[in-house]
Amino acid sequence: MTARLSVPLLDLKAQYASIKDEIRSAIDRVLESQRFILGPEVENLEREIAAYCRCSYGVGVSSGTDALLVALMAIDLKPGDEVITTPYSFFATAGAVVRLGAKPVFVDIDRRTYNIDPAHIEEKISNRTRVIIPVHLFGQMADMTAITEIASRRGLYVIEDAAQAIGAELNGSCAGSPGHLGCLSFYPSKNLGGFGDAGMVTTNDKSLAERVRLLRNHGCRQKYHSDLPGGNFRLDELQAAVLRVKLKYLDGWTEARRRNAVSYRESLLKSRCVELPHEFPNSRHIYNQFVIRSPRRDELMVHLKEQRIGCDIYYPVPLHLQVCFSNLGYSKGDFPVSETASSESLALPIYPELTAEMIRTVTRAVSDCLD
Repeated sequence: MTARLSVPLLDLKAQYASIKDEIRSAIDRVLESQRFILGPEVENLEREIAAYCRCSYGVGVSSGTDALLVALMAIDLKPGDEVITTPYSFFATAGAVVRLGAKPVFVDIDRRTYNIDPAHIEEKISNRTRVIIPVHLFGQMADMTAITEIASRRGLYVIEDAAQAIGAELNGSCAGSPGHLGCLSFYPSKNLGGFGDAGMVTTNDKSLAERVRLLRNHGCRQKYHSDLPGGNFRLDELQAAVLRVKLKYLDGWTEARRRNAVSYRESLLKSRCVELPHEFPNSRHIYNQFVIRSPRRDELMVHLKEQRIGCDIYYPVPLHLQVCFSNLGYSKGDFPVSETASSESLALPIYPELTAEMIRTVTRAVSDCLD
């Protein structure tokens, strides 16, 4: 059956059209002030994001990748230290570790959630382990109760990669809050996306917040006086102004994504060869992606694209098999759950502005191919 209309994987123009006047007003406010670096827009956004994530402090930075890097710098990660994390994530999770001369130590994922499996963390801890980085993948939190208990008992830091999870909740905790540090991304495709690169570090620890503030601005407390060898990880005023407008709408957009997920479930529940996303009880999954699984994934992807339906693979090659991490010594078969996920997972459109007809178009196409 031919799709009746084109359904992109993401349509940011639809979102912009609904808030265009507010966005332009916010940008004009910054242009009139002619203050572009670390001004009132950043300071206000930091307070607003901290409150949203139920944290004491937020520190605006230049990207989600830089949030991870500066968080690791804040705990003084050194060459030779080990960091436990997942092999099923974006490059930045392990890349920030390697850039500081430390070693990523991978732990396979839970098959249902795609998040790191806490049951296998402790066996990977050595006397060089300093930190655990769980990734709240696709908008659902990792099991932070188990992870923070292990970290507390073994004297380790926890840095949450919450790049895809702002607003996600599990057992009363909000992403970016239960760890020592949380790292958010405001890349344009995220649920809360800027007009370019932007990110934030969240924490409840005043001293860590202060270190991140110093490190993001060349380690300077005052101009030309540097206390730490930091870098330029500053968040721009223009990005902060845009994000402050969008933050007001984030909960509404998230609930629209969750409604779209329900519609997908109702339509695809009986489809053969499709496994739907698992959602933990007592959780709030924010559906940064709606990821299905199928052993016929590649065939389905070709069919959907022929029908002008956007879809994508997150992630086609797990980190332990990436060329850039080949020196870590891992090989195919080391993390079978992650490897199977890479061969079976496919993201469908889930953005808030999807119409009921667009969702029906997607689900019909999936069923036509697999059923």
